[in-house]
Amino acid sequence: MNREHIETIENIENVEHNESVEHNESAEHAEHVEHVEHVDSAGHVRRNTGGHPHTYGTPGAPTAAGAPENTPALPPRAPLRAFLLHAARRHGPVLAVYGTLKLAGFLVFLHLLDSAGDYRTKPVRFGGGAHPWDVLATWDGWWYQQIAAHGYHPVLEAIPGATGLITVRENSAAFFPLYPALIRLVCEVTGLGTYGAGMLVSIVASFAAALGIHTLTERFGGRRAGLAAAGLWAVWPGSGAEWAVYSDSLYVALAVWACHAVLTRRWLTAGVLTFLAGLNRPTAAALIAALAVAALLALYRREDGGRPLAALVVAPLGLVGYLAWVGHRMGDYGGYFKLQSGAWAHSFDYGKHTLHVLTSLPVGHYDYIFAYPFEDLIGVAVVLLAVALLVLLIRLRPPAALVVYTVLTMALVLGSQQIFGNVSRYLLPAFPLFLPLALALRRLEPAVLYTLLGIAALASGSYAGYALFELGIP
Repeated sequence: MNREHIETIENIENVEHNESVEHNESAEHAEHVEHVEHVDSAGHVRRNTGGHPHTYGTPGAPTAAGAPENTPALPPRAPLRAFLLHAARRHGPVLAVYGTLKLAGFLVFLHLLDSAGDYRTKPVRFGGGAHPWDVLATWDGWWYQQIAAHGYHPVLEAIPGATGLITVRENSAAFFPLYPALIRLVCEVTGLGTYGAGMLVSIVASFAAALGIHTLTERFGGRRAGLAAAGLWAVWPGSGAEWAVYSDSLYVALAVWACHAVLTRRWLTAGVLTFLAGLNRPTAAALIAALAVAALLALYRREDGGRPLAALVVAPLGLVGYLAWVGHRMGDYGGYFKLQSGAWAHSFDYGKHTLHVLTSLPVGHYDYIFAYPFEDLIGVAVVLLAVALLVLLIRLRPPAALVVYTVLTMALVLGSQQIFGNVSRYLLPAFPLFLPLALALRRLEPAVLYTLLGIAALASGSYAGYALFELGIP
């Protein structure tokens, strides 16, 4: 190893050491601050500096080059080994926290499946299989595998003589294309089957989502809050779908990094990620609206040239394009929504069904559609928790884009008629709700914090996994 190489590595280690010292000092200071005083529309955290009550600092504000001022830059020709070491020190703890907690809950979930054995008596497509892990690719997972293997055949086909809720035959067009397309790609590249490829995409995406949630939360509450938020992502009700042949992890990964790109004013990145999210889930409408608000504010203030407008144009193309394609193939441009309503009884009813469940379950009445008492009880707890956390989030005064995204995500979920027990899964994308809870948890000693998260992880095998897949319909 030559002297120039050694000096380069030593410089990097010195930079990392200084970053660690600076971060520890800022974290200690943050514990004396009761709450975030103000976050402007660009996502800059402003805290009272102890002087005049209206004098604020803006740690982590983007520089002209688009990078936070307190983020150390690697030397232009840093060796690969040093770069990987830097990345491991930066992101390793996040991946370790999320992965350990998620693995613990996942193993408990598989143990519960095996010990109860109910999956052995169910059809392969509907929660059954030869092995406990086969359950992870049933229900929606079966559809995603079919699309990956055989493609789409959009059609609105009425069930002869059918009346009531279900009047149309189920069709693959109800499931958005990005996730099955990635499954197909992984199959072609690796030789895996659709099950293995789907699990691989979901697991990798779940870690990408954990990194995004950590990075976003760290902007407002420091590294310890970011680690707490990544832990919450692992144990949140509904998190059983993160390691399954479901599109949830992929959507959250795209959404959280799109939000981060908006806050850091990387407009083209935000537009492309939102475009991709629109090819993955219909609730990307909330993400599109959030980006639109931020972009219009930037245009009004004459910031960033034409990039906000470009993002505004690109963002909705994925969602609108898929819905238009399905409508064209069906011969009815409202075909996607008719399919959802007629084949799955999913429709937007302005919260009527949610209110029915919330008023029926507490008095022991289960006369609403798709009643699964244990799963629904978890769903009620999630709704109440989400509403409380939304109030606390708004009190933190985060950027408008995060508020718009969270409120619209909750409105789309709670305003729809669907299987209510799935509300815990459908609200997984409302990750900004982790922020106020993570800011509170950062005050705990690490041993206490990780003990609490560990207990939650073990319990999540039941409330986030088994209840979702075996005591209801995920």
